[in-house]
Amino acid sequence: MSTVALARQRDTAGGAFTGTGQLIRFMLRRDRIRLPVWIASLTAFVVGFAATLPGVYASFEEQQLRAALIGNPGTRAMTGPGYGLDHYTFGAMIGLEFLSWTAVFLAIMSILMVVRHTRAEEESGTAELLRSTVVGRHAVLSAAVLVTVGANLAIGLVIGAGLGALGIESVTWAGSLLFGLALASIGIVFAAVAAVTSQIAESARAASGLAGAVFAVAYLLRAAGDMSQVGGNALSWLSPIGWAQQTRMYVDDRWWPLLLSVAVTVALVGAAFWLSTRRDVAAGLRRPKPGRPRARGVLTTPAGFVWRMQCWPILWWAFGLTAFGLFYGSLAGELEDFVSGLSTIEEWIGAVGGAVIIESFLSMIVMMLAIAVAAFSVLSMRRLRTDETSGMSEQILATGVSRQRWALSHLSVTLGAGAVLMVLAGGGLGVTAALSAGEPSLFPKLLLAGLVHVPAVWLVAAIAMALIGAAPRFSALAWIIVAYAIIVSSFGELLGLPEWAGRLSPFGWVPLMPAEPFTAGPVFVLIAAAVALAGVGVGAWDRRDIGA
Repeated sequence: MSTVALARQRDTAGGAFTGTGQLIRFMLRRDRIRLPVWIASLTAFVVGFAATLPGVYASFEEQQLRAALIGNPGTRAMTGPGYGLDHYTFGAMIGLEFLSWTAVFLAIMSILMVVRHTRAEEESGTAELLRSTVVGRHAVLSAAVLVTVGANLAIGLVIGAGLGALGIESVTWAGSLLFGLALASIGIVFAAVAAVTSQIAESARAASGLAGAVFAVAYLLRAAGDMSQVGGNALSWLSPIGWAQQTRMYVDDRWWPLLLSVAVTVALVGAAFWLSTRRDVAAGLRRPKPGRPRARGVLTTPAGFVWRMQCWPILWWAFGLTAFGLFYGSLAGELEDFVSGLSTIEEWIGAVGGAVIIESFLSMIVMMLAIAVAAFSVLSMRRLRTDETSGMSEQILATGVSRQRWALSHLSVTLGAGAVLMVLAGGGLGVTAALSAGEPSLFPKLLLAGLVHVPAVWLVAAIAMALIGAAPRFSALAWIIVAYAIIVSSFGELLGLPEWAGRLSPFGWVPLMPAEPFTAGPVFVLIAAAVALAGVGVGAWDRRDIGA
């Protein structure tokens, strides 16, 4: 009798959802660290940025200058449909500009959480052990969806309460609650998408990749619709992100677009339950393609194998960072007119090396792109830890591959990809900045600026390697380096943080080209520190037990 038939026989006797409550408690126990970190990080990101707005845009005229920039089609593609621009209040600014950015992180959290508790558990064999007990067929999936929905609602409500408590003019409690629920609706919809892709794909990485591709399509549809006209068009209404933004919080406070998110979520979750009955445990609905009779030469080496496993995430990062670079470079031509009316922003940007506004602004953008590449580096290095806990590393090391070579393969792919991503991001920024500002010299300057940030990115990857090797249970602490760099670079000048606070970040040592001149000393120090920490990490990984 097949696994599907046995599952149906057990479900008929005990209920398909038997054990859901126990599994919810089990998943919350496993995520007792992840969930508070996500809640605290996203709340600090949104509420922290919102709290700085009255000091940056003190007058109505300054707020309207910001509205003029948002009215640009390219800016609307990155932010939102551009509602409330005639009287651009702080509330409209928060609702329009912060929602789409925060939605990216919430969608990623939701996709990873659902896949981790469903498809990844089947891939590791844990789900089969659970199903051998008194657990219904739909218990694991329903528990994963409920936990993720609860996490999204918790984040939305905490952010809404934080915004309402700021007491900023036009940031009402009703609008803040709507902002939180609209934000949560995006994460919930993509949790349902991940529930479906977890039934289709046969591996956790493929399920996450499919769900991520759906999110990318939704974001592009929303961007295309919002870019075409103020307020968005029909394309904007094809995206869950567009539904959340069409609530027009703090301006019109329309609740009914969220009903679309509810309906799609219910339909997707129902489809996921139905699809789970059409397959065996640990199997996917999409059959894997048969492999080649003989492996390509690159797959016969550990580094080639690591590249093959990470190539699609790297390509997605390359696409996203290049697109962001192209977009921000296109703003260079109209930046001076925008900044000249905002004394706080002019002082903040102009503080970089005392250079002209355009070069100072582009220097800050290069650093933000470098921090994004550093986030990729942490994710990439943590693949080594994931392979270790899943048992893949043991299978690899059972062959003639040494421990050091396996760790160095992950490290070399991460370092190489980090350098290429910085070149693409800096080059994309330079191309559109040179065209927009009419200064061809900006392209080589920004390309070089991207290269100068590579050692700082490498140092973050080396720190992750050192933690994985010496303290694997605390390897997630590498994210603190990335989070701290974001806080210092975004709020450092506005909060008046001392210079030494910036030096605690690897990016605080990098010369901010093209606003500042190149200095070789700090770059070589970063490279030396990266080599030393990487050596410590590889050596420690070579000596300790696998799975420790």
